[in-house]
Amino acid sequence: MSSPTLKDRLTTVLAFDRRSMAVFRMGLALVVMADLIGRSRSLTAHYTDAGVLPRPVVIEQLLHPLYWSFHLLSGSVWWQIFLFVLAFAVAVALLIGYRTRLATIALWALTISLQHRAPVLLFAGDDVLRAVLFWSMFLPLGSCYSVDSALNNAPKPLSKRLVSGATFAFMIQLCFIYIWSAAYKTKSPIWFPDGDAVYYSVHFEQYARNLALFLANFPQEILRLMTYSTLLFEWLGSLLIFIPFWNWGFRCIAIASFTLLHLVFGLTFELGIFSYLSIVNWFILIPTEIWDRLEKRISIAERAGLTVYYDADCGFCKKVVYFIRTLAILPHTPLLEAQSQEDICEEMQRINSWVVVDYQGNHHHKFEAIAYVCSISPILWALAPLLRWKPLMKVGTKFYETIATNRKTAGILTRPFKFRPLRDKDPAFLNVIILGLLFLTTLWNLRGFVTQTVLRRQEQPKDFATQTYKLFNRRTFQKIHNIGYLTRLDQVWSIFAPNPPRFDGWHVIVGTLKDGTEVNVLQEDKPIRWEKLTPTQRYEIYPNMQWRIFFIKIQGLDSKILMPPFADYLCRNWNRNHPSERQLERLTIYFMDEQTVPPNEVQTVEKKRMFDQSCQ
Repeated sequence: MSSPTLKDRLTTVLAFDRRSMAVFRMGLALVVMADLIGRSRSLTAHYTDAGVLPRPVVIEQLLHPLYWSFHLLSGSVWWQIFLFVLAFAVAVALLIGYRTRLATIALWALTISLQHRAPVLLFAGDDVLRAVLFWSMFLPLGSCYSVDSALNNAPKPLSKRLVSGATFAFMIQLCFIYIWSAAYKTKSPIWFPDGDAVYYSVHFEQYARNLALFLANFPQEILRLMTYSTLLFEWLGSLLIFIPFWNWGFRCIAIASFTLLHLVFGLTFELGIFSYLSIVNWFILIPTEIWDRLEKRISIAERAGLTVYYDADCGFCKKVVYFIRTLAILPHTPLLEAQSQEDICEEMQRINSWVVVDYQGNHHHKFEAIAYVCSISPILWALAPLLRWKPLMKVGTKFYETIATNRKTAGILTRPFKFRPLRDKDPAFLNVIILGLLFLTTLWNLRGFVTQTVLRRQEQPKDFATQTYKLFNRRTFQKIHNIGYLTRLDQVWSIFAPNPPRFDGWHVIVGTLKDGTEVNVLQEDKPIRWEKLTPTQRYEIYPNMQWRIFFIKIQGLDSKILMPPFADYLCRNWNRNHPSERQLERLTIYFMDEQTVPPNEVQTVEKKRMFDQSCQ
């Protein structure tokens, strides 16, 4: 056997299995759907002019001039509901793989639009989602386990694996998230050599879950070891996927390691979609060898011997059997026209049913045939006992017979679904464009790193960072930067970097009614309290990631911009929901400042009066 050529090794390293892309596609769609549901809980507060971020404030003071947003076209709640529902519907299309590339492009645009409507609410997970959706637009995510693949009528079957500029760009982007994050962290002695970063992270209670509070009690030596391990793994872990020998094994190690890492992050900190999305991203790298071994393991006589016959004169019937084969993960099952065999055709017409022939030659019809197909499916088998339950079987059979006698009417439902050929490879010019955009992304990451390096210095030696900073600020590069702003490839992966947050605390908002009574504005049914919050009490005040980020931002550089509309929102919201005798006259926003002190020092809390607002 000849040794692998350079081309073979590159193919092995850069290839994505189509089945892996399908699993990634479904996971990505579910994350987006979960994110939309979570954000919709504060739809009025965060995305309308009646909330904490009216459009004039966003457009004039918070948004870059080249950032764009459909959500900013109107400040009404109904416009936002329409766009949320539209985005959710597009995410469903991505989930099932219907017009997949178009759905991915639309979802990318709607996601950016939503993020620009409330830019101060963004966190690391939003940055990752934006980047991943961008490169996903160039990947054939619908080429397997999808509606698109079910209706693929290309004369040649698609290859198992794909190598393209998009697969390379996606892998590099995945590495950038971790490597640039590690690079930013090396600027701070808290990460290295002090090794106190994990200590400060688990003490930042705005993000901390119960596991973080548990880890905070660990000896400092263990926390330092965790800091060094995390930093080293971010530097080197993602590079495992590029090792050219035993690549499938190293990919599996990387997938398992990063999945475990993000599970720990998700259990330790409240990070929104970041942990779940980051795990999903690694699914796209599941190697072909894993799928082939799994396919061999689930290959049994019942699945190998299945044959399905449908009515060739019924377009609805043909599409449905193709959908069922894809949904049941039975890709090798022959789907034949009943008219191709005289006895099968006669049976189909006599019973008015499709004909499913099992490996022993037994024939199944109507709804019972659906139950049989589910029983041998590697993923739907658990449904078979339910489908064979007599009451449900009776209803299902009646439903099948109704559809069978009204095929033309039922065909209206499948009319939007057309048989189309899927391309095995994208044209060469698209790969050139992708690689150009990847180069731009690389420049942008380098620009962000050197900019932060230069701005943090007190003196400016004539080294690589200074010279690169000057180069990136020339007029030519300023024009190139505009492409990054428009496509949102303007990336900075400074997650918990260069330092973990050291400011901490909680908010108390005191409202004064017309009769002089003081009330807890954030929790009307609770008395005003100044003592330290438990994790449960913190969730009551900061119910989701967006509110947590917002309250952090009103303590930062944007406080002068955010405080007035936030206070207006609180006054307006309270007075709208209370009778005249309980109207707010004014409110005061306090912050119980609890700066995280170095190990072995005494923690202190300082009560700060942040903002006063008249509600009249």
